[in-house]
Parts: sequence; C-alpha cells; structure tokens
Amino acid sequence: MIVSSDNDIAPRVAIVIPNWNGLLWLEDCLTCLRKQRFQDFKIVIVDNGSVDGSIEFLAEHFPEVEVIELGQNTGFAHATNVGIDCTDSLYVALLNNDTKADPNWLMALADALDKAPPDVAGIASRMVQMDRPDLMDDAGDVLSWYGSATKRGHGKPASDFSNPCEVFSPCAGAALYRRSVLKQLNGFDECFFAYLEDVDLGFRARIAGHRFLYSPAALVQHKGHGSSLPSATYVKLITCNRFLLMFGVVPGRLLLKHMFRIAYGQFYFFAAYRKPIASLKGYARFLRFFLTGEISRRRKNSKEMRQLSNQEIDQILSLERPGPPIKAALVRNITKLFQQ
Repeated sequence: MIVSSDNDIAPRVAIVIPNWNGLLWLEDCLTCLRKQRFQDFKIVIVDNGSVDGSIEFLAEHFPEVEVIELGQNTGFAHATNVGIDCTDSLYVALLNNDTKADPNWLMALADALDKAPPDVAGIASRMVQMDRPDLMDDAGDVLSWYGSATKRGHGKPASDFSNPCEVFSPCAGAALYRRSVLKQLNGFDECFFAYLEDVDLGFRARIAGHRFLYSPAALVQHKGHGSSLPSATYVKLITCNRFLLMFGVVPGRLLLKHMFRIAYGQFYFFAAYRKPIASLKGYARFLRFFLTGEISRRRKNSKEMRQLSNQEIDQILSLERPGPPIKAALVRNITKLFQQ
C-alpha cells in the first residue's frame, strides 16, 4: 500500500528507478539525470537482487542516489511500490534504467502536470528509440478489447508525434504521476510482477475518473528490454497478465459484450508466441490467482472506485485487432517451424 508522511523539505519530484542487473545502463541514465534543468528531485533506485555489480557501482560513482536493496527479484510492480513508499514528493516520476533523458525532460513533465486540470493523473513522455532517435518507441499506451496493449506510434517517425494530446495511459518507463492518485489506487498491483502493470494502473485510474496527457517536450531515448526477463518467462507473465487486466477491472456486462474479441485475442497471442508451454503456464498462473480470490479482490476494488459508466468505459478501449491477421500468423509460424 502507498503511504505518505508530512515532510516540509521533501523534493517536488521523486524519480523511482527499478533495477535488475542493469549495470550496463546505469551510468548513461544517471548522468542524464544530473544534467536536468529541473533540479528539485531525488533519485531512488530499488535493486531487485542484482549480481552484476550495480550496487557497488552506484556507491562509488553516484553517491547522491538512494539505493534500496531487496536482495531478490521481486518484480517491477513491487520494486516500484517500495520506491514510492520511501519517498514523500508531490509527484513521482518512474524511469527505466535503459533510458537517456533529455535535459528538459523532467521540467517538461512537471510543467505539464502543474498546468493540467486536477483530473489529470499523470503525463506520458515522448519516448524515442535509442538506436534510432528519429523513430518513436512510445507516445503513450493503448489498450484494445482484444487484450492487446500497444505502444502508440511505435516505429513511426518521431516528428509525427510533436503535439500534446490525451492518451489512454503512460508507459511507466518514463512518466510522471500525482502521488495522490498512486495512493488512491494503492500503487501497482503486485500480482503482475512485470509487464502490463502500468497499463493496469492506467486503466484503474481511468475508471476512477482520471485522465492522462502526453507531453512531446518530455523527450527520452529508450533502449527497450535492457533488463528484460527470458522470453518464455515473458510469455508466461504477459499471458497471465492479460487475463488479470481484463477480468480484474472490466465490468461484467462489458466482458459479455466483448467476450468474442477477448477470446480472439487470447487465441491470437497463443498462436503468435509459438511457446505453448509458456502460454499454458500463464493460464495456470491466472487460475491460481482466481482460486485464491485475487480476481474478486481486484473487481471489488475497481467497482468501489468506479466513476465512469459502462458506456464511457467501453469507449476508452480500442477496437483494433492485433496484427497480422491470425491466419497469416499461423502460416508464418508453421513455416518457421518447418524451417528449423
């Protein structure tokens, strides 16, 4: 649970960076933060049991950074919640370790949130690809009724995303949130461990009546999957998390209305990933959450905070199908199987 305490000298922003064997990325990430024009912030790195020398490197080269050692990989969601709990700032910036923030990044985010209406819960950054800064990585996330969470603008020219706008939710790899909203939502749901936890947070915030904006001036280069888990683990977790996201938040009538889209999406990703054992482990993981009452807990919490009607919730999710078409995905995967 997110907690807060009275502290008159707390910085305006706390930057929370989860780290798991991210030594390769830390120097560039933290050097860029030293160069920020906006300086009213503190940095908290929550280390998920790194064994690559991250802790020693931070102590020697970045002593100003507060480091919380968890001793084991507790997942992105839990590590982030720990970092938020240990700070008392008005705003919380979340940042991946495999990023390089422009000197104006934090100023742009703080300025945008300062000027935003009170129902705006956070600001999404303009995340470009580190290897191709002319191409977008993420300009805010999009969630569809097929269970597909996609990066808005991914792979498209960065110049096409130069205008502020409202988005479904920010990517937590580089975003600024109001602490009050994080507290209201009890932070990230730790059932997710990793992947889609930021989309889930955004969805719960939207249902509770909040909105999110995109600031193109908040520029960040992002490598992507710089500290990722093995692919089979990724498939297991994201398969489970799609179910957690949809069945833990969406009202029952909308689940019935979109049941065929949801089922199509699950079948699509099962075929597209070509890791049936990992996918089945994901379904089993979700079943354990269901049997232990976690799904009922999520649905109860979501219902208690709900400020939107079913019609309004229906409209904030996309109807775009995941691509390529499922027939093409099956043909492609069968072809690859025989080529191995």
